[in-house]
Amino acid sequence: MTTEPLIYELSVPGRCAAHLPDLDVPPSALPPEDMLRDDLPLPEVSEVDLVRHYIRLSQKNFGVDLGMYPLGSCTMKYNPKVNEDAARLPGFTETHPYQPVETVQGNLELMYRLQECLKALSGFCAVSLQPAAGAQGELTGVLMIRAYHQARGEGHRTVMLIPDSAHGTNPASTTMAGYQMVEIKSDQRGNVDLDDLRAHLDDRVAGMMLTNPNTLGLFDEHILEITRLVHKAGGLMYGDGANFNALMGVAKPADLGFDVMHFNLHKTFSTPHGGGGPGSGPVGASEALADFLPGPIVARREKGGAPFYDFEMPPRSIGRIKTFYGHFGVAIRAYTYIRMLGAEGLKWTSFAAVLNANYLQALLKGTYPLPYDRPCMHEFVVEGRIAGAPGVRALDISKRLIDYGVHPPTNYFPLIVPEALMIEPTETESKPSLDHFAEAMLRIAQEAREDPQRLHEAPTTAPVGRLDEVRAARNLILRWKREA
Repeated sequence: MTTEPLIYELSVPGRCAAHLPDLDVPPSALPPEDMLRDDLPLPEVSEVDLVRHYIRLSQKNFGVDLGMYPLGSCTMKYNPKVNEDAARLPGFTETHPYQPVETVQGNLELMYRLQECLKALSGFCAVSLQPAAGAQGELTGVLMIRAYHQARGEGHRTVMLIPDSAHGTNPASTTMAGYQMVEIKSDQRGNVDLDDLRAHLDDRVAGMMLTNPNTLGLFDEHILEITRLVHKAGGLMYGDGANFNALMGVAKPADLGFDVMHFNLHKTFSTPHGGGGPGSGPVGASEALADFLPGPIVARREKGGAPFYDFEMPPRSIGRIKTFYGHFGVAIRAYTYIRMLGAEGLKWTSFAAVLNANYLQALLKGTYPLPYDRPCMHEFVVEGRIAGAPGVRALDISKRLIDYGVHPPTNYFPLIVPEALMIEPTETESKPSLDHFAEAMLRIAQEAREDPQRLHEAPTTAPVGRLDEVRAARNLILRWKREA
């Protein structure tokens, strides 16, 4: 482990990395004396020290621009730089949401066009761009379902059905909306167990939250029967759009029977989303739920014989669920991505994502147990257990991958697969990149049998070795303290 100095330890009194120009406006008064402090140990460094410090930090980070990032269920694809160029155009960056709509017609037109693109891809009749992330999109959809049932005088429907392979945010969103979550089992092929589903369908069911393809990377073979059964029982279908990267341009969720779904713009439509943000989770709705969408939504009208864009609230909207109108920068990137690829390009993106995942699955399944041995969609799950190496776990395999220059896949999810390794190569990885990953995984399996201690000690080449994650979570250190 390296012990390079922190920025605080480089501090020398009197050094300054920034030089501000002389004021060309009247100075503002300082806060009252009791609110001012002169004893804060802020670092004083030169410009070159500051630049070198942050460059060193950046070189210790791993990102999708450096290598494969097979983080299952997260779709960490390469982000084309043209998206960033578009998001940095002055006409977008130098506007503000408080401006009159007459002065931001270009911004509103882009938002309107993005809404229309998402409608065309999903088959829904209306879309709101407001939710800030996928999890907030989920909550929005469940709140819309609740408002729908209440408007029909069916407030007694308080149960949401959720498969045991679901994302953890599904039961969280259900609980936050005031619903009771009931778990539905998966069958031996990784589909929703239809018998278990039928056993839980009664007049208390408000709906079902379903990811399709699911978190096992499998397209549910009974999807049309599932949506039919839920609708027959008076419930609605919520689609978790986290895995839409396998379907765009190929299948429309509305045609499969979903009533509402969130899109992860930062996953499917290519925006960087590491480190907690930025995200964006627009919601699309069928005719039954369109009036309940959060607003305002951009609408196109005619004014003086020319198109004019303005905001409007759906008639029975659940209201705002975020300030302003959604994460506009992410919307720009997503719209750029869609327009650069076009309808045919988006379809082939899905094809490539599915092809890459099945290629990797075929290379690994003879070495790593495959719990559901059938063609996958854009991702797949294997067990991180190796014959002849009983002491090696999924975490050891993932840590050792770092030494091969590969970011680990998702560990221990979904929960129904023991020692799960969830792998999503995305469409942006080339065959040599996929081969490198597969070769690393196969070598690690051999190492596990011959020298398991090497895996237990991994990573050995990273700036930071294996951490005590339990201790770190229980004893948080949130700020730097100078050692005595």
